[in-house]
Amino acid sequence: MSVTSLARLPRAADGAESGPFDVVIAGGGTVGLSLALAVARADRHARVAIVDATPPGGRGDTRASAIAAAARRMLTRLGVWGAVSADAEPIREMIVTDSRLADVVRPVLLGFGGEVEPGEPFAHMVPNGPLTAALTGAAEAAGVTLLAPASVDDFTVSAEGVAVTLADGRRLDARLLVAADGVRSRLRDLAGIGTVRHDYKQSGIVTTVAHERPHEGRAVEHFLPGGPFAILPLRGNRSSLVWTEPTHEAERIIALDDFTFALELERRFGRQLGALEPVGPRRAWPLQLVLARAFVKPRFALAGDAAHGIHPIAGQGLNLGFRDAAALAEVIVDARRLGLDPGGLDVLEQYERWRRFDTVQMGLVTDALNTLFRTGFDPVRFVRGIGLGLVERLPAAKGAFIREAAGLGGVLPRLMKGEAI
Repeated sequence: MSVTSLARLPRAADGAESGPFDVVIAGGGTVGLSLALAVARADRHARVAIVDATPPGGRGDTRASAIAAAARRMLTRLGVWGAVSADAEPIREMIVTDSRLADVVRPVLLGFGGEVEPGEPFAHMVPNGPLTAALTGAAEAAGVTLLAPASVDDFTVSAEGVAVTLADGRRLDARLLVAADGVRSRLRDLAGIGTVRHDYKQSGIVTTVAHERPHEGRAVEHFLPGGPFAILPLRGNRSSLVWTEPTHEAERIIALDDFTFALELERRFGRQLGALEPVGPRRAWPLQLVLARAFVKPRFALAGDAAHGIHPIAGQGLNLGFRDAAALAEVIVDARRLGLDPGGLDVLEQYERWRRFDTVQMGLVTDALNTLFRTGFDPVRFVRGIGLGLVERLPAAKGAFIREAAGLGGVLPRLMKGEAI
């Protein structure tokens, strides 16, 4: 993406930077970039800017994300998927186990093939670095303006628009400000939007491991008493791990020397893929359920983690953010085509109605799953084993499960169906 130095932006007579913009997006991660790209590609007259505190190329994100089939269709329509497909590993099979850490045998309670349509896997694992780079390049080609490094300090809403003040005192005028600045969104607080929160007292450890034998595109989720331990396939004989533990235990594990860390890893991973070698940095993030009490206000909208932070147990956090971006872009573009103000509350409430129930539902489902699978109480383990076994034996239930995991349930934005806005 082309980077516009703030010092070189032409200044209007009233002290504002060049503009006005139709949409200013605070946050240049995958959700902010995909929203900007979707609007700019669908409406070549729209003026879109991203304000991001991180210098271009400075994120250094070594993690990988599960990109559901619906999100892949969106990225294909936006012209991005071709740039990341060489780094993407399809998930060809998913299996679920429910066991204690000391159990020698971990029987498969639920397993399903990874295709939602012939030749279309329900998800791919994609490294975050190449994905962000591809979105950045596509946004550059679409004419999106990136102001980085820069941050939004404050904003003032009026009937005519929103004046966005940057940390260095400069100002951008826009019709709509979108906060895509993460789960600890400062702009959400400035807008006076409260949240519902639940601290899981868990942390998610993320790292990459190399193994002796090929994974053959199989993803495995072990439900252990400390939390889910997910093994997700990457290109080559490597896998990404999302490893949930109580926070005090996660801090202990992160602090271990490499040899002892590898031993702890093997206790959970097992030896089914042969010898293991941690090959990536290990980091831990505290896990919380965070749901915004509103998604919009006049000339202001939340998207991605700023609107909802959920437990990673189902791997749907980023995919919910992509769906936000697709829905909000569709609402903005349709409004502009009808001559409506994209920052008007009546327009933005369409987005809120579309997305809020879906995200609250997913937040509550992941919260319930985490609670259900954390308990080691034998009668509960027996009942949940029966439940998974029933799903395993009912093709219709498995089909519905796969479509939900692929992000294809509910009322989809056009981009998530692979259609143009």
